[in-house]
Amino acid sequence: MPEKPTSSRPQPRPQSGDDQPAADGPQLTVSALPVSGLPVSALSEGELLARIFPRLAMEGTHGAATLLGPGDDAAVIAAPDGRTVISIDTQVQDQDFRLQWPSGYETTGFDVGWKAAAQNLSDINAMGASATSLVVSLTLPPDTPVGWVEDLADGLTSGIRDLGAANCSVAGGDLGRGREISVTVAVLGTLDGGPAVLRSGAKPGDTVALAGTAGQAAAGLALLESTIPLETLSAELRGLAELQSRPRPPLAAGPAARAAGATAMLDISDGMLRDGLRLAAASGVAVDLHPGALERLKDVLRPAAEHLHADAGDWVLGGGEDHGLLATFPSGTLLPAGFTAIGSIQALGINERPVVTIAGRSADTGGWDHFAH
Repeated sequence: MPEKPTSSRPQPRPQSGDDQPAADGPQLTVSALPVSGLPVSALSEGELLARIFPRLAMEGTHGAATLLGPGDDAAVIAAPDGRTVISIDTQVQDQDFRLQWPSGYETTGFDVGWKAAAQNLSDINAMGASATSLVVSLTLPPDTPVGWVEDLADGLTSGIRDLGAANCSVAGGDLGRGREISVTVAVLGTLDGGPAVLRSGAKPGDTVALAGTAGQAAAGLALLESTIPLETLSAELRGLAELQSRPRPPLAAGPAARAAGATAMLDISDGMLRDGLRLAAASGVAVDLHPGALERLKDVLRPAAEHLHADAGDWVLGGGEDHGLLATFPSGTLLPAGFTAIGSIQALGINERPVVTIAGRSADTGGWDHFAH
């Protein structure tokens, strides 16, 4: 997997004692280490925050919505149209990511920070809104290297900036101690005076469209979980693994879909079929997917499927964490840039339940379930 470009990382402000451990920290074997090589237990909470805050400064400025950022007991966030869109998500070590994968790849703090930003920004995107602020709760084992935490802060800010959330910044957060790394992010957003796009508005005859990728993050997960060394793979296959570690939700697509009159929309985080069924159930309809569109999505994944002796279709239909958007539009609507038609909405017959079908045939919903895996 390519290393993160150093040019994209905010440069930390100099800290006093950068080359020495904290006064009350270990003084024997670690005394010659730079602070980034020390465990977080060697620093006080204040000293650790002093190394994190400069990395969250978004090059010295916050978004207009963040009236008061890190440093006080609470942040102050503006809500210009009187409403705030809010979502929250958590990543837990060995549940949502591994520090060391069977393929040999080591998850960096940058990866975890980027993914924490991406998955939360995607939830706001799915409402047709734009993110304005994040707050972060970080739980760390005492032996976590300080440098890993610094990289996490860099990943957060780089994810926000590089994914295109231009008006968003980190407004504050919390630090705690625990047995494994846990990163919880709450994200706030604005609809800029417009209506939210819900899951419940799809109507018979609507076009079903996809923005972003489908199945590629699942293929990347399979490659990371494989015992085939990642460094031996082609650049194309390593790119899939990178997409699992650093998803790229299409953040411009959500507001564009709302402006184009999208009737329903949601983030594909748990698989196209499982999330498609959620949309179908909320709207009281059937979601019918077109086989040709699904085949085109599979084509991108065939090299990885052949390499792992897997079924690319399982990744497209059941794989999550690409954080693409599944949206519905009135028939005849010119789809906004980034969206591709992949199906249609069908009415339910008497006593029929909401369902996802492929060319009229019922499909196994599959997908990710946090309590079934």
